[in-house]
Amino acid sequence: MDINKIEKILLDNGEQKFRIKQISKAVYQDGISSFSEITTLSKDLRQSLDREMKILSFDIVNILTAKDNQSAKALLRTNDGNLIETVLISPKPDTRSVCISCQVGCQMGCRFCATGSMGFKRNLTVEEITDQVLFWRQFLKKNENCDVNNIVYMGMGEPFNNWEKVSESIRILTDKNLFGFGSRSIAVSTSGIAEGIMKLAEEFPQVNLALSLHFADDAKRNEFMPVNKKDNLENLRNALKKYFAITTRKVFLEYIMLDGINDTALDAKMLSDFVYSIGNTHLLHVNLIRYNTTGEDLKPSSKTRAQIFKQELEKHRVNATVRKSLGEEIQGACGQLAGQ
Repeated sequence: MDINKIEKILLDNGEQKFRIKQISKAVYQDGISSFSEITTLSKDLRQSLDREMKILSFDIVNILTAKDNQSAKALLRTNDGNLIETVLISPKPDTRSVCISCQVGCQMGCRFCATGSMGFKRNLTVEEITDQVLFWRQFLKKNENCDVNNIVYMGMGEPFNNWEKVSESIRILTDKNLFGFGSRSIAVSTSGIAEGIMKLAEEFPQVNLALSLHFADDAKRNEFMPVNKKDNLENLRNALKKYFAITTRKVFLEYIMLDGINDTALDAKMLSDFVYSIGNTHLLHVNLIRYNTTGEDLKPSSKTRAQIFKQELEKHRVNATVRKSLGEEIQGACGQLAGQ
């Protein structure tokens, strides 16, 4: 929602400043989907707002919901015609996390990522980023009478390549007078930009960090993740050491499991060595994620292989979890729906 435009409409209608607080609470916190629902406003003002602007900065193209209601994915069209995605995940009855996008496409070019194959089109605005959370807040209020618990910048795009807008969106999401989320309920995921990791620690020490590591071998990481040619494992190791010197928040190492590529006992040993080379092992947690096929000639590791890999990590006293896949039915991998 464009708060500046609303302020101008209020000014043009001769309204008092306190009206903006009423509107902000109704939209950001209560999740109303149209101005006509804000009964504290006059009928004329509600009609004027509905006539002159939309609450959301995009149109809803499609929403796919899994049969078990544990996940949903929305395809959204921005005002300039671009498509972006956002995902709702509900692994537990009382937990609802949203994955939000920060760019249209992505320039990182990771081989296993559908968004990467789209190329990069543009950065999202602050409004387009925060409106994804607003969309799910409206959706949950209407369908389940509940709210969003967690927010993860893990949709389309690399957050640290749009840090100016992403950082401002975090400030809006954590503003008590706007969305009101706690910093610890937000996580930023990066493909591995060392400089960005330091920016997050310095500006938002209570916001969680997730590092899409996926390989503990520079040769393999170079092959599948071009970012590694700039920020290799040594750079990431040093960045995480500096990160822990500033904050004691847990860091999640995301590890997509690819059949026959990074799922052997040797891969587990290299990953364990990387974890221990950083230190603060109690603050590092590995999330093992079976690959969600996106069209590249890659296959996911079997469920058995994933469990064996987890056991190998545990032998080396590395904390790890095999993440339950909730997105295959709704084409949940980043870029799958928008790229069609």
